[in-house]
Amino acid sequence: MTEGNFTDYVKIHVQSGKGGQGSAHLRREKYIPKGGPDGGDGGRGGHVVLVANSNMWTLHHLKFKRHLRAGHGERGSKNTSTGADGADVFVDVPLGTVVINTETGERLRELLEHGEELIIAKGGMGGRGNDHFKSSTNQTPRYAQPGMDGEEGDFTLEMKVLADVGLVGFPNAGKSTLLSVITAAKPKIANYEFTTLKPNLGIVEYRDHRTFVMADIPGIIEGAAEGKGLGHYFLRHIERNSTLLFLIPADADDIKEQYDILLDELKRYNPELLDKDKLVAISKSDMLDEELKAEMKTELDKDFEGIPYLFFSSMAQQGLMELKDTLWGMLNDKTVQN
Repeated sequence: MTEGNFTDYVKIHVQSGKGGQGSAHLRREKYIPKGGPDGGDGGRGGHVVLVANSNMWTLHHLKFKRHLRAGHGERGSKNTSTGADGADVFVDVPLGTVVINTETGERLRELLEHGEELIIAKGGMGGRGNDHFKSSTNQTPRYAQPGMDGEEGDFTLEMKVLADVGLVGFPNAGKSTLLSVITAAKPKIANYEFTTLKPNLGIVEYRDHRTFVMADIPGIIEGAAEGKGLGHYFLRHIERNSTLLFLIPADADDIKEQYDILLDELKRYNPELLDKDKLVAISKSDMLDEELKAEMKTELDKDFEGIPYLFFSSMAQQGLMELKDTLWGMLNDKTVQN
């Protein structure tokens, strides 16, 4: 998926249908001149319904169609016939879509199951026909109820990327390059910060035709938890990743310090993120000779005690299979050790 077609945040205006008018018809036939009331109820107004769809990856289809309106219910008619219901509007959204009432800020629900539905605007009830109002003291009521108005409102849809592995790192750490090498994704790659402005998803092909999904997410900076840089735009996407892959370049001044900063930003945004499986990957390791790599391992064994780490290079195609093996083991609850 190209970055330009990826939309993970939209605001929509919705309006459900008005209920149909009840009928005030009085039964009149050749041999029944005073048959009494037989007016039917009006039909229900159409709903506006969000439907979770596992085949969708973006909210791009709503980017240019932000006003959604359901159909009105039809009037009731004679012979106590109920009017047809208004046409419902069904809107497919990706799994991981959070629905928020824009006016109140209330978070309504997060859609996570394929086929899960959420009515965000209920259609108005149809008015009752005069058949409902007959009684022993009023045998020929000549009135019926009007249909009720539908609902109208503004909603914000936020999508959280659903991927098995989320790439976490500072800008220009090599996340996009890694994704382009081990998947068919084609993210924008350049040697400056914030090349990636929106998440890129790629399917990693593993042994025996097995696969898992990896997401390259905009780079984090210090203060992201307070909204600096791409801030919350980045952080909300990693909430749904089961494994976090921390990418730190081999030429970083202090690898452990960078890891601690990244970890602190996640903790301040949502402490539950620290419970996810974590793997530290030292990128651009083709710049290291064996002697320097051995020295670094001695330090990293102390710094990352209990946290798995490995070296790899996307450009030199080094360590990629080991990276896939390690990630697959973590995703399938296999013990991973240095």
